[in-house]
Order: sequence, then C-alpha cells, then structure tokens
Amino acid sequence: MIRIVIASLLLASAAMAHASGCVRPGDSLFADNFQPAGNVYYVAKSGRNAADGSLPQPWLTIQHAVARAVAGDTVCVRAGVYNEIVSINTSGTAAAPLTLQSEPGETATIDGTGLTVPGNQWGLITLSDVSHITVAGFELRNYKRATSADVPIGLYVTGAGAGIRLIGNHIHDIANTASGCAANAFGLKVDGTHAPASIDGIVIDDNEIDHLTLGCSESFSLDGNVEHFTIRGNRVHDTNNIGIGAIGFEGVAPNAVYDQARDGTISDNLVYNITSFGNPAYGNQYAADGIYVDGGTRIVIERNVVHHVDLGIELASEHSGRTTSHVIARNNLVYFGNSAGISIGGYDASVGGTDQCTIVNNTLFNNDQQNTGSGELQIQYHATDNAIENNIVVAGYPAIMLNAFTSDTAAPASLDHNLYFPYAVTSIWVWRGQTYMQFDAYTAAAAQDAHSISEPPQFVDTVTPDLHVATGSPAVGNGVDLGATVIGTSDVAGHPRVVGAVDIGAYEQ
Repeated sequence: MIRIVIASLLLASAAMAHASGCVRPGDSLFADNFQPAGNVYYVAKSGRNAADGSLPQPWLTIQHAVARAVAGDTVCVRAGVYNEIVSINTSGTAAAPLTLQSEPGETATIDGTGLTVPGNQWGLITLSDVSHITVAGFELRNYKRATSADVPIGLYVTGAGAGIRLIGNHIHDIANTASGCAANAFGLKVDGTHAPASIDGIVIDDNEIDHLTLGCSESFSLDGNVEHFTIRGNRVHDTNNIGIGAIGFEGVAPNAVYDQARDGTISDNLVYNITSFGNPAYGNQYAADGIYVDGGTRIVIERNVVHHVDLGIELASEHSGRTTSHVIARNNLVYFGNSAGISIGGYDASVGGTDQCTIVNNTLFNNDQQNTGSGELQIQYHATDNAIENNIVVAGYPAIMLNAFTSDTAAPASLDHNLYFPYAVTSIWVWRGQTYMQFDAYTAAAAQDAHSISEPPQFVDTVTPDLHVATGSPAVGNGVDLGATVIGTSDVAGHPRVVGAVDIGAYEQ
C-alpha cells in the first residue's frame, strides 16, 4: 500500500506562491517526515500555461509543468483527462528528487486517444536519461496504434539513471492491433540503453497494469542494462502476453557485458488472467508467462501469486549460448495455469538455457489445465546444475508431475525434499527423455528425489483454492533448511519462513 506523507513548504516569494496542499506519495524508502526541497506546482483542466503554476493559478498542461520543474520540485496534477504526451528530461538529486504525481484524493488521467508515437517508440509518460524522479498516482490509458511501425507504451523509462520510483499508477488499454510479432506495445517498459552507465535502483511499486494488446511484447518488462531493481506489490492481469519480464541479450545495451537485467527482486506481485491464445502473433498457443526471466541473472522471485496464466514462472533464454543464471524462485503460489507451472531451459535446441537457478518452497497446483503435456515442472533444453527442492507439486489429469523431456545435458537439475501428488490414477514422470509411470520407478531410475514424498498435501481448500496445508500434512516439517539466502526469511503470506523445521511448499505453519 502507498503511504502518504504531508509536505508543507514555506512560500519562497510572492512571485512563487506555491502553497503546499500537495502531499508526497512514498514507499518504505521514504521517511515519514520527508518534505520536498523545492516548489510545488499545480496543473488543472481549468488552468492556463500563462499562469504561475500555484494552486490558485494552475498551469493547463503537464508537459508545461515538468519542463519548468527542477530538482526538489513537485508537480501536482488535479483530476481530469489530459490528452498529451509527457516527457521528463530533467533530473532530481538524491537529496532533492523531482516528483510528478496526481493530487492526493484525485486521479489525473493521461489519455492517449489520437496521439502519435514520437520516434516510433514512446510512452504517455517517458523518463529519458534522468535520475531521482518519482511518478505516482496516474491513470494512463487508451494509447493505441494499428501499425507495426509504432510501439506505444504507457510508462517508459529509457537511457541511464538512478533513483527512479514508479508508484501507484494504473496503466490500461495500451494496444497495438496490427498483426504479427513486430506489432508491439507495452504497459510499462524499462530499457537500459547505455553502458557502462545503467538504470540503477529503480523501484516499481503498487502499480496496476491490465487490458493490454501486446503482440510479442510484455505487459511490464525490464530490458538491457538495468540493475538493483525492485518490482513489488504490482497487479498485472488481463493481457495477451507475458506479465512481468526481466530480459537480457536483446541488444538493448550497446555492450553485451551489461546487456541483461540483474541483481533485482520481483516480489509480492499478483499476476493473473494472461494468455497468448488468440493473440495474432502466436495463434492458438498457450505461451504467455506470468513471470519470465529471459537472460537475466542474480534475481530473486518471491512471494508472488500467479494464477490463470499460460506458464506460471519461466527461467530461460531465447538466445543461443546465453542463459538465465543464479535466479532464485521461492515461496510463490502458481495454480490453475494453462500450461506448465514452472519451466526452465530453452524452448528449442537452437536457443539458450538455464544455469544454476534454484526453485525452492513453491506450491504448484493443477496447472496444465489445457493438457499441453508440459506438466507441473518442465525442464527443457540447455538446463545445467539447477536445484528444485521443498516444493509442493500437485497435478490433475493427465498428472505429468515432471517433464524433463530432453537428454541434451547430463545434469539439468537436482531434485529433492519435494512433495508430489497426482489427482489421477497414474502419475507421469519424464527424466532426460525417459518416461516413468510411477513415483518409485522414477526415483530409482533417475536417482533424484531421494527424500521426496508422494502423498496428499492436505490443502485447506482445493476449489477456491486455499493452498495452506492442514496441521497433519506431510508437508509440515519435511523440508530442508538451505539457509535464509536461499529459502528467504518469509513465506508467501509474509510469515517467518522457518518455524522449527522447514515446511515443504510456499506456506510455513
């Protein structure tokens, strides 16, 4: 939730009478007694750009205001619909950030109806090569194109910079309705396009992103030279491609050494109702991930709830010779997906893979609803030295628990201390291309899951669902403590991760 901090400013002069009725939206990185260092300017539909930007005499357009704001200033936008492109090219500082926000208690809407796309790729709000900027509380909507030449974006950060915060915005109905994979749009996009200078420390918190038409793009993505990022508490839903993406090796940064999202966290997000089925770029394929790390490294994905998407969480790389590496996916709930619950490895022998990633203490329930054959846990091409432990894996018909269908690597993953249960007469296990019809046959032949169990997890409710387990569940106390750096300090509900012995699954008793 957004905490609101009241900002009171003394009048700098009679000519700059910008009395502060505006307040500062923040997150846990802002102290409760934070006060803007500079002036507070106002924008309203009743304003005039010839006015002084004070509360009694607001400006008319947001762009006019941000073009005049400097470090420490706050631009407050009153309720109304603003049909304009807003580009921020002035930085704040760590001590005096620049803030653009809706007036508290009001929602300023930037509507893209009829607007063009500058440079063929731009946002309704764009931050270009800036630092220490906060954008908060806006509705961004109706930026639509029907040509593959243009990429409309709701909120766009590009270039390099530090200390950017995007908080509490609602982005919806951004669309490219042309056909094919070149017809792209994004709800929120962050592109680190320089090297070695990066987009460093961006915080993306409590935003809602929904009802997007995307082509082959993501609802919400970080790409290129982006590091030390925080993506938390966002709601991404009802789109026709990937929910949240952290991407590398697309040539977004000019130096391949820096060209990957890295050293960040994706936590406490809710991702649902996402499918590529019927998307013209995919046809009738269930290919849209809820959360996708494509070539990223050293990222923690934790305490997310992902349901009714195609693939729940995927760690892979689409580029030959490249990998997603050192990613930890922990304490997540993934259920009622159309295809795989969690997938690692490249989708084809010609692309990249997944190296030294850890999938731990997640709960997967009744995914592969469309019977794609992907199963609950899927291991594809070029997977090496990954670890899958302490997970609850429950599958419906046809009960494909594990689908490691390729034998291209000798050690795609080590699996242990998991709890498996099939809601079908026969469970199916595929390990390095060999199929086994029972748990014991699989463990003996594969030499995996030596301490794992195959018993009912005793979920509280399998309909709603409520994926807590009962006190007497075999999941209780049968996990392995891999240390806080691996399993985290809190479960999916925010409770302590370790209470006595470690439980299997996303919840701790």
